[in-house]
Amino acid sequence: MKLVAWPRDTIARRFAVTIILAVMATLTCVRLFFAFGGVWAQPELQASGLLGVAAGVVRVIDAAPPQMRQALVAAATTSTLHIDFYISASPVSAALENATDAEDGRSLMGNLLSDTFRTVVIFEPNSRVSTIPALNHDRAKYPNAYFLAVKLTDRSWLVFTVLNRLWGLSRPERWALWLVFLVLSITIVSAIAARQLSRPVEQLAEAAHLFGINPHAPAIAETGPQELRQVIKTFNAMQGQIQKFVADRTTMLAAISHDLRTPLTRIRLRGEFIEDHGQRTRLFRDVDEMQAMVDGALAFFRDDALEEDTTIFDLPGVILTIVNDYADQNIGIGYTGPSRVVYRGRPFALKRAFTNLIENAIKYGTPPEIELSCEETTFIVSIRDRGPGIPPDAIDRVFRPYFRLEKSRNRTTGGVGLGLTVAQAIVQGHGGEIILYNRPGGGLEARITLAVMTQSGKGASNIAKVHRSPEI
Repeated sequence: MKLVAWPRDTIARRFAVTIILAVMATLTCVRLFFAFGGVWAQPELQASGLLGVAAGVVRVIDAAPPQMRQALVAAATTSTLHIDFYISASPVSAALENATDAEDGRSLMGNLLSDTFRTVVIFEPNSRVSTIPALNHDRAKYPNAYFLAVKLTDRSWLVFTVLNRLWGLSRPERWALWLVFLVLSITIVSAIAARQLSRPVEQLAEAAHLFGINPHAPAIAETGPQELRQVIKTFNAMQGQIQKFVADRTTMLAAISHDLRTPLTRIRLRGEFIEDHGQRTRLFRDVDEMQAMVDGALAFFRDDALEEDTTIFDLPGVILTIVNDYADQNIGIGYTGPSRVVYRGRPFALKRAFTNLIENAIKYGTPPEIELSCEETTFIVSIRDRGPGIPPDAIDRVFRPYFRLEKSRNRTTGGVGLGLTVAQAIVQGHGGEIILYNRPGGGLEARITLAVMTQSGKGASNIAKVHRSPEI
């Protein structure tokens, strides 16, 4: 019996772990706050007991005879709660009677001390009441003291002074703090967990994109949760089957094209015995055309089978090599664009694609002008001539294999119809496209858009340095 490791790395497990970690992070943050939060981590005012002590002292002092109140106040005073008694005729009592919200403090009637018929005044150290010289308080020693004044039945006042704050946040503030900790912990933990979960998905999407550009792309590493590993495994299997199918098809078609050479050679030899010169000429012309088609097909499949490696190279250097080759044949081709652009792709394949397009321009139009422009995510190569152009209804069909606009049987003028097909296959293999336009005033423009690829295949700018140069 095979034992299954538990718990397995699944998406459900990751979600559960994320929730648990978020709760633990919240509790940890709250615990750290209460451990290092200082005075703000103390219990709220209602839970500190200060109001209960104040209420008890008010009731005792109010019920005691006037001559005993000073002694009782002195006995009730502690190191943290200082109590003072002021008769109704004192300046402090007069100031408390006239206390206002804006200047002196907050005067209220209510059940702050569980007593609805008393007037309570809360004032701060910088208020007018706290600066009265008669107020028994050392402002220099306790500059941040808190004051609570309660009016007794004989219009005298008790002033409670908390020398240092002993309570923390109120209940709504505590709930708000919990909520902040909860949101922060969930956000941070979820962001990390989502990144760990999305990375295999991004790798899968990147591999699918790379496979669309390069059919010979390597398999993806099987990482991530079990469900994603199964998806990656299935994708790798599908990718392997497609690669095998393409390889078998290429090998088969190359073998068929190669085997056709033998019967064509026999036909040519037997044609030498035909006495009718006209028939012999027409036969040889058909044989030559078939030979050209076979040679073109073999070149196409041979280049596909070579599987040229992707490398980093100078894109204008490839174009200028073609320009110089034609210059040796006294054919002037103009070039406009950067003198150096770093690009990642298959240089020999791109050189063949550019050459096919340039040959078409020279054969059917005029020596073209080439322009290279660099954008953030694409490179655009434009090949423009001033020839007759292409009929609009044939623009989409010229990329079909063996399609020729020139209907004559002369392979020197009409070709075999594989040049544009090969160019399109190469450009699409780089994640780009070729679009043909009839230029205003006559002529044709072939616009090649190449996707900028990094080493991983993901579209991104990899222009290391661009040097501008004048037209050539």
